[in-house]
Amino acid sequence: MLGRFARKVFGTPNDRKVKATRPLVEKINALEPEFEALDDASLISKTEEFKKRIADGESLDNLLPEAFANCREAAKRTLGLRAFDVQLMGGIFMHQGNIAEMKTGEGKTLVATFPAYLNALVGRGVHIVTVNDYLARRDADWMSKVYGALGLTTGVVYPRQPEDEKKQAYAADVTYATNNELGFDYLRDNMKSELDQIHQRDHYFAIVDEVDSILIDEARTPLIISGPSQDRSELYTGVNRLVPELTDEHYEIDEKTRNVTFTDEGNEYLEQQLHARGLLPEEQTLYDPESTTVVHHVNQALKAHKLFNKDKDYIVRDGEVVLIDEFTGRMMAGRRLSDGLHQAIEAKEGVKIQPENVTLASVTFQNYFRLYDKLSGMTGTATTEAEEFAEIYKLGVVEVPTNLPIARIDEDDAVYRTGQEKYAAIVEAIKEAHEKGQPVLVGTTSIEKSEMLSALLKNAGLKHNVLNARQHEQEAQIVADAGKLGAVTIATNMAGRGTDIKLGGNVEFQIMEAIAANPDRHPDEIRAEIEAQHDADEEAVKKAGGLFVLATERHESRRIDNQLRGRSGRQGDPGRSSFFLSLEDDLMRIFGSDRLDKVLSGLGMKDGEAIVHPWVNKSLERAQAKVEGRNFDIRKQLLKFDDVMNDQRKVIFAQRREIMEAQDLSEIVQDMRHEVIDELVDIYAPPRAYADQWDVQGLYAACLQRLGIDEPVISWAEEDGVDQDVLRERLEAASDKLMTEKAEAFGPDTMRQIEKQVLLQTIDTKWRDHLQTLEHLRSVVGFRGYAQRDPLNEYKTEAFQLFERMLETLREDVTEKLSQVRPMSEDEQRALIDRFRQQQDAVRENAQPKREPEPAVAGAAAAAATAGAAAEGEAATTTGPATAQQPQPVDVDVDAEAPQPLVDGFVETDPATWGNPGRNEACPCGSGKKFKHCHGKLV
Repeated sequence: MLGRFARKVFGTPNDRKVKATRPLVEKINALEPEFEALDDASLISKTEEFKKRIADGESLDNLLPEAFANCREAAKRTLGLRAFDVQLMGGIFMHQGNIAEMKTGEGKTLVATFPAYLNALVGRGVHIVTVNDYLARRDADWMSKVYGALGLTTGVVYPRQPEDEKKQAYAADVTYATNNELGFDYLRDNMKSELDQIHQRDHYFAIVDEVDSILIDEARTPLIISGPSQDRSELYTGVNRLVPELTDEHYEIDEKTRNVTFTDEGNEYLEQQLHARGLLPEEQTLYDPESTTVVHHVNQALKAHKLFNKDKDYIVRDGEVVLIDEFTGRMMAGRRLSDGLHQAIEAKEGVKIQPENVTLASVTFQNYFRLYDKLSGMTGTATTEAEEFAEIYKLGVVEVPTNLPIARIDEDDAVYRTGQEKYAAIVEAIKEAHEKGQPVLVGTTSIEKSEMLSALLKNAGLKHNVLNARQHEQEAQIVADAGKLGAVTIATNMAGRGTDIKLGGNVEFQIMEAIAANPDRHPDEIRAEIEAQHDADEEAVKKAGGLFVLATERHESRRIDNQLRGRSGRQGDPGRSSFFLSLEDDLMRIFGSDRLDKVLSGLGMKDGEAIVHPWVNKSLERAQAKVEGRNFDIRKQLLKFDDVMNDQRKVIFAQRREIMEAQDLSEIVQDMRHEVIDELVDIYAPPRAYADQWDVQGLYAACLQRLGIDEPVISWAEEDGVDQDVLRERLEAASDKLMTEKAEAFGPDTMRQIEKQVLLQTIDTKWRDHLQTLEHLRSVVGFRGYAQRDPLNEYKTEAFQLFERMLETLREDVTEKLSQVRPMSEDEQRALIDRFRQQQDAVRENAQPKREPEPAVAGAAAAAATAGAAAEGEAATTTGPATAQQPQPVDVDVDAEAPQPLVDGFVETDPATWGNPGRNEACPCGSGKKFKHCHGKLV
């Protein structure tokens, strides 16, 4: 009671934030006449003036009114759009590092230009993040007119973009890109070997569109650069044949946690069947350590069959299993489930099983976007997730008032006993709205349900459009037509569609269609005719009640329901929304439908009747809030584990950057070499041991292998006065002399390049192996809980120890590799080329030649390659997605533009003359393979 009274008197915290921006908005409005009087050139001059004032120390906050006034004027002149006061408010909140919650149709695309322009004046670049490539290109093309009028450059980043174009896009003042591409480019940049190959120049300020979809829904999705490892398709196929034979007594499904486990009866039956099918040796049980791999694959096959449903969680398209985003209903091309689960689904569907992958580099969206000095966002639905935004990203959420009052009528949920009754009522409601010309947008939760409802509407003779992952190419057109008089549109989720549903239809789409269909008529004539017709249609739709949003089910997240509801009632338009539910719906069935069923039975409801009451709405919202809270806890726990890896990732990436920026690494390499010598002396000649107790034979062998020096260590130990310090000094002098001779033989510049390449390649190899080790550690550390130990603390401790060990072995490997490089003689070069030609002929005859490391090399790049091969042995191509406790999708970029570590291969020409071949071009060595599968292969 006291809280309600205080809110009435003082307003809510949100009200006070909105009120605080009004003086700034008034300043911007007061400046409007002044900026209207400027000519076009003066708008650009103002930008230069602002940049100088910032360079002289003036703050962005102080410049905000003038910068926003300049940007508003540019938008008026180029787009014919004058920003409303509430749009200026949204821009102010985003500049302050908040999320602006603005309803659908309030013009968020234009709003982003204000904080983007102001912050771009600093000269460090602004990134505007969108959920798909279509929106990135569309918004960049549309808003570039505004930035251009202000003297700023605009860029757009998209997949498979030419390198030069991508670099130019990141160098622009404002860059539009998807969250996926930004994350992948961050990983690619930190796998490059030269500074001029890096694209992202800074992480200064990012504005995230549909921020809830990107920072919440996709927060558990790691971006991974990977490549194929060993092929286990036969094992997946064999295990897959077993699962359909299981009965209900063999497994238990927990739908709340989306998990499935074998019962004791299931384990016994499983062991018998695996023995019978030859998948498990007779003398081996499921509980033996050697059975881990088979058990893992059986568990994944069980999940594939019992937890993942075709046309809901994925579709099969062109012989490929493509995941479907549960929040947007879109296909997620290129994204695969981790830990062999995607392969299990491929076996289930009988399509080609792609090899598993091993990780080269990975990052989560949570940790990527926390790299930015300042982060902000905009969406129509963020309030329900305000706690998570604040805790994870330090982002506040501010609800911006609408420009016009919302006229939409939100009806109470209608709950039916059965799904059959519900769908019958839905068809009747659609028919009733259609007959009076009211457009209907029907929201479903899966492709299967959208097509089932489509069949019901066909039987009822109702013409309609269906938008799901199978019709995604027509997405913009279908959404644009959804507001036409009498239109009926079925859609699987509506998050982040990017195209407004306008009453009467989207007039610009209609004009473009008409111009294309009537090339002989003048465009102006067509425009006038269609605009007149559109005005009449818009009025007719308004009289019919505006857009009717009919949801066929409640989602686990209130935010997704609000996104669907928010498609209606834009900019003060009339509208209506209603949710039709049944006790057979997933949410109702899993979360307490038994009690509600008893209530409905006690009311004596007849078939086809529904209960409609605000209490039902509140009960459902409480259930949704519980699910949201549980999902938040899962994301928070995952982030704690990922933060451990993220701290180490920052160290490794920073070291790589320092190495690339350095001109001379000889001192660093020398320090590494001397540290290795210190360790060798401590191991073989311990501090408190007498000389006759030293393992001088072991020290001699280690120096020969690790340092490449052949010194009389054994006789040294027999000399009087030789202690540890003397040993160190002599070994250091010998190793320094050897490396000086190598530098003279190669030439100083070439030697510096060899050192840089060896360091980078070794770091990348060690980091790749370390990631895999951390994945394995994470997959088993949960069992420590049974011993009353905190799995997170155990993970932190062991991950730190593994990282320390990785750095130690890094010094050893770099020292050993550099000690083994030497120039090639002309005879050795000819012999190497002859051998490569023989290998090439063998491959053409489908042979598998063994690739052995060469003892000597002809130049800097080849020296680095041979040094790596000498320590690593035969080159292996590996990579893949992170292991997760729960089945999680991962973005896998198998063919990412990574650094090109030199690998043993087929050489007919000097690689130094090849330039920079495209990864999909034929390899210049003449093997007949693509470059990415030959000399460009990742090692």
